[in-house]
Amino acid sequence: MGTGGTGQGRRPGPERPDPEGAGPGPEGAGPVVSGPGRAGPRGPGQEGSAGVRGRCRAWLLDGLSETSARHPGPHGTPPAEHRGHRWWRVMCLTGVDYFSTLGYQPGIAALAAGLLSPLATLGLLALTLLGALPVYRRVARESPHGEGSIAMLERLLPWWSGKILVLVLLGFAATDFIITITLSAADASAHVVENPYAPVWLSGTNLWITLGLIGLLGAVFLKGFREAIGVAVALVAVYLSLNVVVLAAAAWQVLRHPVVVPDWWDAMTAQHSSPWAMIGVALLVFPKLALGMSGFETGVAVMPQIKGDPTDTPERPEGRIRDTRRLLTTAALIMSCFLLLSSLATTLLIPQEDFKAGGPANGRALAYLAHRFLGEQFGTVYDVSTICILWFAGASALAGLLNLVPRFLPRYGMAPEWTRAVRPLVLLFTAIATGITFYFDANVDKQSGAYATGVLVLMLSAAFASTVAMHRKGRPPAVAGFAAITVVFAYTLVANVIERPDGIKIASLFIVSILVTSFASRVHRAFELRAADVVFDDAAARFVDEAVAAGPLRIVANEPSEHSTAEYRMKEYSQRQETHIPAGGPVLFLEVFVRDSSDFTADLTVRGDERYGVRRLRVEGATVPNTIAAVLMSIRDRTGAVPHAYFTWTEGHPLSHLLRFLIFGEGETAPVTREVLRRAEPDPERRPRVHVG
Repeated sequence: MGTGGTGQGRRPGPERPDPEGAGPGPEGAGPVVSGPGRAGPRGPGQEGSAGVRGRCRAWLLDGLSETSARHPGPHGTPPAEHRGHRWWRVMCLTGVDYFSTLGYQPGIAALAAGLLSPLATLGLLALTLLGALPVYRRVARESPHGEGSIAMLERLLPWWSGKILVLVLLGFAATDFIITITLSAADASAHVVENPYAPVWLSGTNLWITLGLIGLLGAVFLKGFREAIGVAVALVAVYLSLNVVVLAAAAWQVLRHPVVVPDWWDAMTAQHSSPWAMIGVALLVFPKLALGMSGFETGVAVMPQIKGDPTDTPERPEGRIRDTRRLLTTAALIMSCFLLLSSLATTLLIPQEDFKAGGPANGRALAYLAHRFLGEQFGTVYDVSTICILWFAGASALAGLLNLVPRFLPRYGMAPEWTRAVRPLVLLFTAIATGITFYFDANVDKQSGAYATGVLVLMLSAAFASTVAMHRKGRPPAVAGFAAITVVFAYTLVANVIERPDGIKIASLFIVSILVTSFASRVHRAFELRAADVVFDDAAARFVDEAVAAGPLRIVANEPSEHSTAEYRMKEYSQRQETHIPAGGPVLFLEVFVRDSSDFTADLTVRGDERYGVRRLRVEGATVPNTIAAVLMSIRDRTGAVPHAYFTWTEGHPLSHLLRFLIFGEGETAPVTREVLRRAEPDPERRPRVHVG
């Protein structure tokens, strides 16, 4: 433990402590004897916070929680008393994101594939139903509590590699959610400006309308956003109904003027020599349409909202899994029908030049048909419905971000504790969305590549995680199927990145920002106690009580190597000589074993045993010095006696010890333990004593 040697993370063979009850998660095991003492309450509303600054800080940090994923909104984790909703109602939460892409997907498809848009859409539907749907049905089975594919990969990779992969995927997820906000708002602004009843002075104000919608979104979340499944159900029902009417009117126009079909076919054959050439080109361009698969990740994110069966348990929520799979399948089938029909209708009935930037159908192809064939009043109703569902899609995306960040980064120690509060994150994400909107000039077409990149990376990670999960379960046919889907998603992603590199550029900015800020935060917070709860078993509690009753509580930090009576006697003798422990005074040996140094916090279970002529307190933790400090503080809080801890200096360069501490949880234990204690307890009289020989 850095008390006279190296190799703190080495387990002592047969002497290793029983790992049961020392799980790393925030939900501890066993009865809590005491918490790792803190200097005072951590809440923002401390007494003495007066004036405008104090009130602003209290307002910003209102609702600061120690528990992740508790933010309000469509993706929040419901409270324990929450009974859930029927799956078809929860599907509408996914629908505000997934179905709202009908507002811009047909126009983007027409720009990307031209007259081949229906064929490219067929390729997209094949990938949706035969690729994305099976993958996310598996994700729902493997991750039934809403964590999604990112949590699956986190569990598959150990130590720092899993954490770094999660940070990279969070960068792509942030790209997906932020671009959902900006693109949806930009498309909503296009529906506002192009409406015939819009004032003339609104012409060319897309950027400012988009910024206004994003600002309104942020203001709503600052005020307090609550789950609104009822609103989502109404929006989806109205929006899909209006789209059925528009597509029916388009079908009637095709029946009245059937010549449009052979004209379309003749135009395609004039551009391409054979049907095989058409199929080949369609397969090459369909990756540009990938944003039409955006609803799957949110589909598994809303799983905690699904009611499930009365017999569901947290370990086996079979009803929730079944209904989530039903949700995913139903949403995919509905969206597939709408995508194919809308692609056919817009390709047959809208001139290709109208899809281009500045054209009346750019970013609003179905709205164009609604105005053209059903009149301006119906078209305006359709515009209002589209604007509402697009805005709510942005709300869904922001709620997803508000629950994604606290689910991982604070748990890794890679974000300040204020990121568990809603309002600071809302301000941060609103500022980022504002910058992205300026960067893309509120242009829907320019943002589609970045959007598709984020969606495809998450789907690729889900396919890969499903492949590995099936491999571990020993199911070769499923492994082959998911591996093939992974290859297809990889091709789609690479093709999209090559064609439209803006997406990877934006994602790279997010990734670099997340990595830099995350590791900077980890270093900044390295000297916290980093323990949620400390639990003592019966033997450990008895040892502590008896040691306190016998006199000053003296604890020797020890790193065993031989596990012999002679070793412990030599350690006790040398420690008494070097740090002047009175002869005959009882001592306890404290031994820490590093479980996973990439973890930030952990629940600690201290186990006592009496072997080799000494009494030992043994515990597993993420780091040696922080764990020692947490145990000492908990002993003080439990007994009221200030413990004395005894260490031995470790040879080596201070910088190398610091790096070993940050990466491996080891290093020079004594000074780091003292610094952790100093920060945790400002009163020197109540602070556990550190002695070094």
